[in-house]
Amino acid sequence: MIKVAKTAGFCYGVKRAVDEVYKRVEAGEKLATLGPIIHNPQVVGDLESKGVYAYGSPEEIPPEITAVIRTHGVGRSITDKLKEHPGGYIDLTCPFVEKIHKIVDEYYHKGYSIVIVGDENHPEVKGINGWCGDSAFIIYEADEEKLRSLAGKEVCIVAQTTIKKEIFVQIVKIIKKTCKNTIVFDTICSATRNRQTEADKLAKESDMMIVIGGRESSNTAKLYEISKNSCPDTIHIETFEDIPQRIYKNNKKIGITAGASTPSRIIEEVIEAMDENLKNGESFAELLAQYEEGKPLTLNNGDIVDGTVVDVRNNEVIVDLGGYKYNGQLSADQLTDDPTVRPQDVVKPGDPIRVYVVGVNDGEGKVVLSRKKLVAMESWNKIKAAYENGETMTGKVIKAVKGGVIVLTEGSQVFIPARQASERFIQDLSTLVGQEVAYKIIEIDERRKRVVGSVRVILEAQRKEREEKFWAEAEIGKHYQGVVKSLTSFGAFVDIGGVDGLVHISELSWNKIKHPSEVVKEGDLLDVYIKDMNREANKISLGFKKAEDNPWVIAQKKYNIGDVVKVKIVRMLPFGAFAEIMPSVDGLIHISQIADRRIGKPEDVLEIGQEVDAKITDVNWDEKKISLSIRALLEPKQEEKPVEKEAAPEDTAEEVLVYSTDPDVEVEAPIDVEE
Repeated sequence: MIKVAKTAGFCYGVKRAVDEVYKRVEAGEKLATLGPIIHNPQVVGDLESKGVYAYGSPEEIPPEITAVIRTHGVGRSITDKLKEHPGGYIDLTCPFVEKIHKIVDEYYHKGYSIVIVGDENHPEVKGINGWCGDSAFIIYEADEEKLRSLAGKEVCIVAQTTIKKEIFVQIVKIIKKTCKNTIVFDTICSATRNRQTEADKLAKESDMMIVIGGRESSNTAKLYEISKNSCPDTIHIETFEDIPQRIYKNNKKIGITAGASTPSRIIEEVIEAMDENLKNGESFAELLAQYEEGKPLTLNNGDIVDGTVVDVRNNEVIVDLGGYKYNGQLSADQLTDDPTVRPQDVVKPGDPIRVYVVGVNDGEGKVVLSRKKLVAMESWNKIKAAYENGETMTGKVIKAVKGGVIVLTEGSQVFIPARQASERFIQDLSTLVGQEVAYKIIEIDERRKRVVGSVRVILEAQRKEREEKFWAEAEIGKHYQGVVKSLTSFGAFVDIGGVDGLVHISELSWNKIKHPSEVVKEGDLLDVYIKDMNREANKISLGFKKAEDNPWVIAQKKYNIGDVVKVKIVRMLPFGAFAEIMPSVDGLIHISQIADRRIGKPEDVLEIGQEVDAKITDVNWDEKKISLSIRALLEPKQEEKPVEKEAAPEDTAEEVLVYSTDPDVEVEAPIDVEE
């Protein structure tokens, strides 16, 4: 009994490169490859017979011949040289390898040390190393002692596409223990990984394993090693001529796999050669059909196919359909319903993808695919289950329409009416486009495949939960960090955790303001505290002003009786003038303290806005009163020297008339003073 691995033979990258070279040669182009196109001597020999030779460096390639970069890729310096080659060049680097080049180039220029897990002598690894100035740390075995040299470094780890997964994982674990910052990219080709997994499984089920591929092929060698571990009787052959005669002596379970650089022609020749010698009656046609099992030769509209992304463009994605003679075309609008998303944001080369066949045109070699049709079909059952179970769904608002918005969830469009889009009325629904929202399905029409959802029910439930939690913990004096939700002429409403409280305009500033917008705006974060609350009325009064910001508290720390301050006259009354000492702190200059003479009214000496020096003569911080004096700073007038009088005899009284010098004190009669 013989079983052939479904993944045996050319991978996408190799097939792409080989097909392109043969196509150009048949068209009459003169080509030369930079190194063997693949590690298969039969293919290389056939190309040489057609005039396509392999050279070791760009300088060796004749100027009239077009150079070809093989699937393994090359370093930046070699690419730069090829740009100057007179005959031009064709880059057939495998897309998966090219992706590694971009990663290495990016992180090398960010200052990371590059670690390549792979064989330092393999051309693919040499090419990767060429994108970091040939400075990479290359390792093939989990050698802890060797890896210690990376200790403390910032490293970016990539893998040769054909490396064994187990080796890569072991090395990454060791590096993560010693390096301070490690970025890991698992760049093992998915096709390689699948091929190795299938080979291991097939080997465990077989009495003998045959691995077909070139002796120089790294991935073939890995398949041989993996198969040998699970099936000791494993042989490595290049062509049918290498098949040992002993395999025909016993009726065994024989498994066959092949490397990524092994042409299907050689696999077919091996099967045909074995067919001629098998004793169990299995025919070549049956074995070949088994080899092609799982690779559809025909496609029909409505088929669902598992493929691999091979190219991502601005407006479409190219998909390898696993053996069909043409690749499929998946346009951007059939990849997703979200018009803001680019194909590059959804998939990348190498990604597995399941698609729906919309149309097949063999005449034009065109296969039209759709991903969103398939996703919509798959998601419909999820939506039905969510509706029946009352589950919460999430999605992205992709557009505003008349009466509501459209939310995209796993390929299905859900209509959210305007009244259900938010707790509050939204004038412009387009402001919601691009937002991720949670919602519940409130209506479903299976016949029309129409779904209606509500964001509001989620928000209301969340608000109620927050309110209950808030009132359970709230107390007067408790502080919160809140968000200003809206402004009115009398204050600002602040969300303090699902509940809105009011900061009255008088609480927004120690200074007098006309509108809250002079101090805050919507969206501001405020540190507030509860001044008062009423659970029954659902009302909360919030405080915002801090005692330490009180201008009178600041003034008390700053000024003392006897200080001379620069003040500004702000208003006048019959009994004096009020002067601003600092914002929101005024002092009174009594009319008697404005000048060194009697004045009729403050306006006789002062003007509004005038700045003068004044002395603090008295303060009452509790009553917020400060007395000022200009007069105390004025020079006293020179008094006339009194005329000396003849001294009165002792024990004689003399009447002395004394009048008050205070102009505000009215004295109607002289005051008797005994000497």
